[in-house]
Amino acid sequence: MDRRLAAAVAVAAAILWLVVASASASLAGAAAEEHGQRGVAVRQGQGRHRHAYAAMMYMGTPRDYEFYVAVRVMMRSLSRVGADADRVLIASSDVPRDWVRAMREEDGMRVVVVENLKNPYEGNLGGMNRRFKLTLNKLYAWSLVEYERVVMIDSDNIFLQNTDELFQCGQFCAVFINPCYFHTGLFVLQPSRDVFNGMLHDLEIGRDNSDGADQGFLVGCFPDLLDKPLFHPPENGTKLNGTYRLPLGYQMDASYYYLKLHWHVPCGPNSVITFPSAPWFKPWYWWSWPILPLGLSWHKQRWDDLGYAAEIPVVLMELLMYIGIIALTRLARPQMTKLCYNRRPEKQGALVQWLIKLAGFVAMMAAYTIPFFVIPCTIHPIMGWSMYLFGVLAFSMVVINAFLLPPLAVLTAWLGIVGMLFVMAFPWYHDGIARILVVVAYAFCSAPFLWASMVRVMDSLQTMLERDPHFPRLGDPAPETEFSKLY
Repeated sequence: MDRRLAAAVAVAAAILWLVVASASASLAGAAAEEHGQRGVAVRQGQGRHRHAYAAMMYMGTPRDYEFYVAVRVMMRSLSRVGADADRVLIASSDVPRDWVRAMREEDGMRVVVVENLKNPYEGNLGGMNRRFKLTLNKLYAWSLVEYERVVMIDSDNIFLQNTDELFQCGQFCAVFINPCYFHTGLFVLQPSRDVFNGMLHDLEIGRDNSDGADQGFLVGCFPDLLDKPLFHPPENGTKLNGTYRLPLGYQMDASYYYLKLHWHVPCGPNSVITFPSAPWFKPWYWWSWPILPLGLSWHKQRWDDLGYAAEIPVVLMELLMYIGIIALTRLARPQMTKLCYNRRPEKQGALVQWLIKLAGFVAMMAAYTIPFFVIPCTIHPIMGWSMYLFGVLAFSMVVINAFLLPPLAVLTAWLGIVGMLFVMAFPWYHDGIARILVVVAYAFCSAPFLWASMVRVMDSLQTMLERDPHFPRLGDPAPETEFSKLY
């Protein structure tokens, strides 16, 4: 059994090594090729346009790097769809200089460095919403008076086609993705120094703000937008005056897609996807796919436009670490005999046995948890899941040999995760409801096997505790292991 398991592990390691190494080489090659083909053109930049797409970046959240990558991918996607406008980044003064340099020189952005606006509503932001404390920096878009129109966008947008017709909209235009409030993930504005100064005055006097962030403040500035007409771009290219509602196709909530597994937004062009979901399920995280099918679309754009050169060295180091763990585990075969506690009845009680069982259970949970947190968050999902499964396999081998557990029982959850990934990634579901039902049915059918595996693990731990040869009396010489025989 041990030889078969060792052979299976060796084959799995070899396969995953080939998959990850090939993917790493492909991604690195793609990034180098993109840089070679576009580097000169991007560095030269473009002449000043009358219009601009603007995004913002500030520091102070646990996910600053992820949003930095997201902004670069989104801005490059604008070039891919042929946007004829400047790309402007409103960056707070504490954004790292090397990030600013990369966005200026490699991505061709115009970076405007600003001081963070003080948020007088900070006390209304609780829990995870505190990450919105500096979103009022969006108001700086009204200070870009060198442009006739500005489209302000969040970093979690994916552009499917050119949206330059938005520059024909009026002084303020936004999308209602819920019945009551418009969404500030994308809106059109006419820069004005007077409007900007008026908004700063409103911050000083504490205008009503429903959520303590940018959206609540702007809803208070434009409370009657819901009653305004729907924007339709004039065919002659002229600019409109006033305020307008934008069609839903300019801010297609990803949740609409998950219901039908295809886009069908009849009002306006289906141009922009937005992800106003829980922060841990933004499309740039490797675990977002196949849980959320659209995550792969974002990573495809990153693969084409930016590459993964920053994450690949970390992934290769982790891969070598996991291979080393498996090799050392098979060589040393550590056992619980190294604890060598006294087996006399008066010294060993139910508490000791319970603690050993708890240690085995915690070790199993750690084997499935640790690999998740050491993988770079923004790596490609295929590489991320491959590294996670390989890491779980490596740490599970340590648990199996340390606690003398049956391999199949420990790896039942591993097999269940692999099966769940295939179920969720299956591309031919009729709609999202069918997909959810299949996932629930799979989880329901898998639950008895997971329960049986945990019972088998607990029984194996109890059996191990009852074996005298594995627990010599304190002071007795420990049996030699395969690792010690090498010396």
